[in-house]
Amino acid sequence: MKAIVVIPTYNEKDNISSIIDAVLTNLPDGDVLIVDDNSPDGTANIVREKQLSNSKIHLMVRSGKMGLGTAYCDGFAYALDRGFEAIYEMDADFSHDPKDLPRFLEALENSDLVIGSRYIVGVNVINWPLSRLILSYGANLYTRIVTGLPIMDGTGGFKCFRADTLRKIDLKSIRSNGYSFQIEMNFRIWQTGAVIKEIPIIFTDRQSGVSKMNKKIIYEAIFLVWKLLFYKLTRKYA
Repeated sequence: MKAIVVIPTYNEKDNISSIIDAVLTNLPDGDVLIVDDNSPDGTANIVREKQLSNSKIHLMVRSGKMGLGTAYCDGFAYALDRGFEAIYEMDADFSHDPKDLPRFLEALENSDLVIGSRYIVGVNVINWPLSRLILSYGANLYTRIVTGLPIMDGTGGFKCFRADTLRKIDLKSIRSNGYSFQIEMNFRIWQTGAVIKEIPIIFTDRQSGVSKMNKKIIYEAIFLVWKLLFYKLTRKYA
């Protein structure tokens, strides 16, 4: 399938060149789209330089720091408009291993959404403090209990969608914009009756740059799951 990897960035100059090279090495027939929120560290300029020698590298620069959810939605719309059939989500900081990219396409042959799961086979997270691990695992358990979403890793950001499945979602209606975006997208896809498959990955915390996690993102996720339950019961989004 014609594939593209969507990678949102904000101040990722230390990682951006290497992650692009790694993606294109491991997915040689694929493209990569960087959605940059006008990073003041010059991330976009590095991408522009690489574009001069490779037409598989795409760049979208937004006006400012507008959030993870809208970055992905803008990236998805870009990919759908250009006829890509398999659309990935991936972080820029090597917490997601580019060597896993081909496995997603293999799994997508018999599914509509493939999720790289940290928790489908034990707990596969490296370099996280215990508090962060408990927060993540607890958030996923909380999400499953409240919404019924049958996914072990509903907050993970390493995924691959079939384009036809993404077209069933009104991307402009997505409400969440932090890491809760992952939960909402999974829920929306699940509600369409799509086949969702989790494959095991090993998640390694970033070695360069700064994590984007904060309390606002956590609170957004806490309240989102109740809104999704309300929708499940009433078919109306709160």
